Amino acid sequence: MINPTAASATGTGSALRPFLRGKAGFLLALLLACLACTDSQAQQPPPRPGPPPAGPKAQPARPAQSGPLEVDITQGTLKPIPIAVPEFLGEDPQLGREVSDVVAADLERSGLFEPLDRASFIDRARDLNAPPRFQDWRVINAQALVVGGAGRGPDGRVIGEFRLWDVFTGRQLASQRFVVAAQEWRRLAHLIADQVYQRLTGEKGYFDTQVVFIDETGPKERRSKRLAMMDQDGANVRLLSQGRELVLTPRFSPTSQAIAYMQYTGDQPRVFLMNLDTGQRDLLGNFPGMTFSPRFSPDGQRVIMSIGEGGATSIVEMDLRSKQMRHLTQTSAIDTSPCYSPDGRRIVFESDRDGSQQLYVMASDGSGQRRISFGEGRYSTPVWSPRGDLIAFTKQSSGSFLIGVMRSDGSGERILTEGFHNEGPTWAPNGRVLMFFRESRGAGGGPRLFSIDLTGYNERQVPTPAFGSDPAWSPLRN
Repeated sequence: MINPTAASATGTGSALRPFLRGKAGFLLALLLACLACTDSQAQQPPPRPGPPPAGPKAQPARPAQSGPLEVDITQGTLKPIPIAVPEFLGEDPQLGREVSDVVAADLERSGLFEPLDRASFIDRARDLNAPPRFQDWRVINAQALVVGGAGRGPDGRVIGEFRLWDVFTGRQLASQRFVVAAQEWRRLAHLIADQVYQRLTGEKGYFDTQVVFIDETGPKERRSKRLAMMDQDGANVRLLSQGRELVLTPRFSPTSQAIAYMQYTGDQPRVFLMNLDTGQRDLLGNFPGMTFSPRFSPDGQRVIMSIGEGGATSIVEMDLRSKQMRHLTQTSAIDTSPCYSPDGRRIVFESDRDGSQQLYVMASDGSGQRRISFGEGRYSTPVWSPRGDLIAFTKQSSGSFLIGVMRSDGSGERILTEGFHNEGPTWAPNGRVLMFFRESRGAGGGPRLFSIDLTGYNERQVPTPAFGSDPAWSPLRN
């Protein structure tokens, strides 16, 4: 715990659609510029991934002597900022090295920072509280410097602190001290990386987070699917189920260490809640038809899901305290994959009521249902950004599966990546990065997790022990 005083099957609706019908009848600066697309840009066709367009590019401004280093978030840049992260000090050199390695890896993976090779360092940090020899860091073109220390306290917990320096002005930009459990030393690194990211960008970081997903093993025709959880960088994988029953669509509660997910018991899908601290599972209820795509409301007090009834699939909301349910849609169509807006006032979902899978938005009471997707192809798995400005989706068009984003009124559609079978986007809590899964071809193929920022250029595979699908990103940990 931090010492505060110390300073698809989102796509399940898509995957089960034939069955349902039968059964029921960074770069942060450029990233921010992309997010703030003008209305004129919104009218242009969505660009496909590829080389950046030719023309002038804004470069990271070298800080003036009168002000601290900050990333200019008003202009796009494709050049990451050189940052030095020396090995952290401490009585245990291995611990210091490992913590600093994770800090550097977090910053590099964001696409915004370029950690410099330590072999190029002229100066060596010897005292956390002594000002660095800035001229030595300027020679290697470091624009920012992170100096830290890590060690174990008398109670076994890991204690770490850092100093963030603007190399060109010689000013200290941030410092903080953290205390974490002995086994959570990697979390110490993520906390420090978050602070560096936030101080230099003005945006909250996303490194101290977890991802719940489906771990898939075995032959393609009979995969074992287990609930699993890991850190956002793929470390600390923990299995939450043993694969005896099929599980799908795990989703984090925004307010507690709990997930909602779908599980097949026999041939009947049911929605469960699991407390991640205790492992206790609670069945939400026995419903008359198929239930799938559960997702929490922003306050964590309700769960919204789809239920198959009488040849149709409706969106239903359940109050977790009273267990009372209410229908939000009730048509002859398949309405599925609902997701609340961050303020809880609106819901985006997919429906085939107009003849093909499209995206719709309605008020949280089910009123004002209107279609927002009008491009070519079929749209599914919509997920509202934590910032409230964008909706991510899967799009199937011309044999390809694409991951894209659009505004909540359907304007400004942009495709970020495409592939043989991409699906199930989920947002990092700062709304700047997406994770999704991509299926590979062939008898030995399977799903893998990937992340991509909103520029569409910083795509990375996320390591998992085996195949992985259905990722869901947690909020920042407390």
